[in-house]
This record gives sequence, C-alpha cells and structure tokens, in this order.
Amino acid sequence: MDPVRKTPFVIIASQVVVGLFIFFWILYIGRDIILPIVYAAVLAVLLNPLVNRLTRHRVSRVLAIFIAVIVLLLLIGGLIYFVVNQSMQFGDTLVTLQKKINILLQDVSAWAARTFKVSRTKVDSWVVDTEKKQLNESAAIVGQTLVTMTNILKLFLLIPVYVFMFLFYKPLLLDFISRLFRRENHEMVSEVLFETKTLIQSYLVGLLLEAAIVATLNATGLLLLGIDYAVLLAIIGALLNIIPYIGGIIAVALPVLIAYTSKSPAYVVWVLILYAVVQFIDNHYIVPKIVASKVRINALVSIVVVFIGGAIWGVAGMFLSIPLTAIVKVIFDRITPLKPWGSLLGDTMPPIGKTIFKTPPKVTKK
Repeated sequence: MDPVRKTPFVIIASQVVVGLFIFFWILYIGRDIILPIVYAAVLAVLLNPLVNRLTRHRVSRVLAIFIAVIVLLLLIGGLIYFVVNQSMQFGDTLVTLQKKINILLQDVSAWAARTFKVSRTKVDSWVVDTEKKQLNESAAIVGQTLVTMTNILKLFLLIPVYVFMFLFYKPLLLDFISRLFRRENHEMVSEVLFETKTLIQSYLVGLLLEAAIVATLNATGLLLLGIDYAVLLAIIGALLNIIPYIGGIIAVALPVLIAYTSKSPAYVVWVLILYAVVQFIDNHYIVPKIVASKVRINALVSIVVVFIGGAIWGVAGMFLSIPLTAIVKVIFDRITPLKPWGSLLGDTMPPIGKTIFKTPPKVTKK
C-alpha cells in the first residue's frame, strides 16, 4: 500500500491565501451586518460584570441586563450630546477661520510668485480653481457626512438590542460552544474564553482610562493657553487618540486651526508643543502601563492591522483591530500548529545574539 502523501506546501499556501481573501471579502461586503454584531459582542463582554453584580444583589437577570444597557445608552448619549452641543457653538468660528485661511492663501500665493518667478495671476487663478474644486467636493462631503450620521444612528439603535440579546442568551451561546468541542478540549476552550473575556474587559477599561487622562492633559494645556473650545477639542482629541498610532496625529489638526484663527501663529507652535508632550507621555508611560500590557501585540502588527481594519470597516475597524487581533493571538497560542503565528503577533523578542538557525556541520570529502 502506498504511503500517505503529504500535501505540497504550494497547495497549502494557495488554500490559505484564497481562504484569507474570501474571509476578508466577506467581512468587507457584510460590514453593515457584521460590524454592529461585533461591537455588541465586545460591549456585552464589558457589561457582563455589571450584570453579574446586579444579579448577586437579587435583581432579576432580565432587569439587570436592562439596567446595564440603559447605563450604556446614558453614557454614550451624554457624550454625543456634549460633543454635538459644543460643535454647534463651534460653527460661529468657521467664518473667522475661512477668512484667516483666505489671507493665508494670499500670502502663500505672493510668496510662491516671488520665490518661483511665477506670474501672480497664474498663482491666483490656480488658487481660485482649487477653491472651486473644494466647493464642488464639499457637496459630496456633506452627502457622505449625512450617510455616516445615518449609519451611526442605525448603529446606536441596533447595538443596544444586540447587547441585550448577547447578555440574555449568554448561557445558550456558551452551551453551543461547549457542544462544538469534545469534552477533553473543554478545559482549553474554557481558558480561551476566560482569557478573551479578561482581555476585552481590561483593554477597554484601560482604553477609557487612557482617553480620560489624555483629555484631561489636553484640556488643561489648552485652557492655560486660552484656546477656545478647549474641553471640546480635548475630548475629540482623546477619542481620536484611541485610534492607534495615527489618531494622535489627526487630533492635533483642529486645535492648530483654532489657535491660528483665534490667536496668533505663536500659539500654533505652543499647541504643537503641548500635543507633542502629551503624545510623548501617552506613548511612553500611559499606553505601556495601562493599555499595551493587556494585549501583548507588537508595534509592527498593530500598525498593519489598524490599516487593514480601516480598509475593511473604516474608522470603526481601526478601533476594533487591536482587540480582535489580541483575541486571535490568544486562540493561536492554544493551538499547537498555530503557535508560531501567535508568537509572530506577540511582542516577546528572542534573546539578542541567540542562534536561531543552526548551521549544519560541514561534510568533509574523503
């Protein structure tokens, strides 16, 4: 009888690539359905301790879940109300900001004409054409904004329902998972579920704590500088800062514009210094101790998955990319054939100078 042939590596690699392509394609085309479910699952895990605490105090399980969902809605609704209310007041600054930008464009066009020996008329016509193009694109931006707001409203209505269902049917879901695996694997599955739950809870709590600290630092600095809408800018910056690596860069743009509009160019420099200091504190002290220690994902993988999450699910995917990758790492670390991939995702470096590939001994010819 012929021995069993091993599947060639090329075929295995091709199957993996095709499988990953199909997987990410499904995530992309089904994002309107999948994204609310994923968010709801994460929030349900976060709210589960509150439900357990209420039930221990003899509150009925349905009522405990209802209270937890109401608390979630109040927190999110309060934050949205504050941001929207402050943003409406911020609209008064837009006229002044536009005038300042026009003056800046005129100065830049004059400088370009002098420096590059270009006719001032050509530079001005280019500026006018650019402004017209931006005005034409603004209608599309407004339309996209309305679509985005509609999607946010849809998520705001759907996610609480999903959260309630996840918490209510938690025993059924756990029973279903237990039936998928053999009894001898239940211990490993239990470890994965427990570690996943702990990871999500600690990561999200750490993320919220980081956002609160960053918002406080930003607000304090902006208030000391006398920048308008300091608290609003600080909160928006802290929320954007949750997006790993690139959120902090985006967050500084709006305070810089406000400083340029309401103050002077010198204040722009001070705002940049303020945000640079806050980012340094955040990246070197807050994140390593509060957030990064919970997920154990290396920086290279973090950056890659953030961009992948953004490409598939937009900004929402950027928020979810790190915890979902950390969950994947937990699973990989428990499955022997996938342990190398779990190690690749992690941040544990081999000792410097360690010989990884041993050179085979040389065979001397007789």
